Amino acid sequence: MGRSRRTLPEELLLLALDPATGTTAQPQSLDLGLAGAQLVELALAGRIAPDGDRIAVVVPRPTGDPTLDCALELLRRRGAPVRAVHWIGGPRLGLRQTYLSHLERCGMVAAVPGQMCGVLPTTRYQATDTAISREIRSRLDSAIRTGVPPDPRTAALAALAHAVGLGKHLYPGNEGRSSRSRLRDLIRHDPMGGLVAHAVMDVQNGVAAQPRRGQAPAGRPAAAARPAPEPAHGVPMQPHHGSMARVVAH
Repeated sequence: MGRSRRTLPEELLLLALDPATGTTAQPQSLDLGLAGAQLVELALAGRIAPDGDRIAVVVPRPTGDPTLDCALELLRRRGAPVRAVHWIGGPRLGLRQTYLSHLERCGMVAAVPGQMCGVLPTTRYQATDTAISREIRSRLDSAIRTGVPPDPRTAALAALAHAVGLGKHLYPGNEGRSSRSRLRDLIRHDPMGGLVAHAVMDVQNGVAAQPRRGQAPAGRPAAAARPAPEPAHGVPMQPHHGSMARVVAH
């Protein structure tokens, strides 16, 4: 996978960055969205494929992206297809910070140290290449405005943005209501993006223990008999002082 192309987790994170405050909107659900975006990116790269409501590794060959390859290896180790809700709902400590640090190394964001309440150290992130953020946003706006089915990558990005609750961040107020509705509707244009987006919402709603109706393949054991998801040991933990300390209110 060429590094000249931004991955879906990177694009989702750039969408969530608030240019005024340097914080990320919807930080808790965003963490779930980043894990889901990894699945979609691996699917677009031909490494995994949906199997009912589960994810199966079809080509274990590394992509060249260390963070994606860590996720791919963990999926491979499972030895059998894993339910998307179990994967997305599993521990992903430090994933958001890992991607923020990567964007900083690439020169797309700049870390700005500060303090909260004059005491607690914080780090905010400001986009340094606003053209990239505008291009990402423009793709979503175009799909919403024209109604033309977007490409799979843009459709998946829209589905994930809706799933983590970025609609109110991107299209606020009563004037953005129709845009938020159309953003939600874009979920149907990419099957993998739709599967992952529904899994993200299921985890948030606490319904991960039950398979989505009509998606569980025949002959599979009940979800309760599945082993608990293993921690993502390949993702490093980050110190609290380097994490995002402020939440954008809605």
